Amino acid sequence: MTATPVRIRILDREFQVNCPENERLALLEAATFLNDEMQKLRNEGKLVGLDRIAIMVGLDLAHQLLEARRREGPESDRWLEQLHRLNLELTASL
Repeated sequence: MTATPVRIRILDREFQVNCPENERLALLEAATFLNDEMQKLRNEGKLVGLDRIAIMVGLDLAHQLLEARRREGPESDRWLEQLHRLNLELTASL
């Protein structure tokens, strides 16, 4: 399956991420969710800088994901893999 470029906005910055067409909507949803979480943290005014905000949000989301994985068992592994792949794509774009 070929990857197509998708433009996303995170904290007023635009990034281009390559993504399989059948996962485009999932990527856009993930980007919107990530942007919302980062915006909340930035609005609290405790952290400055995209890197610090991204790390703190990433740690919080990873913690939530691992907690859900512990509760739900192996079925959630598929979601973990997909989130990990999307995270790698976003990180590569930064």
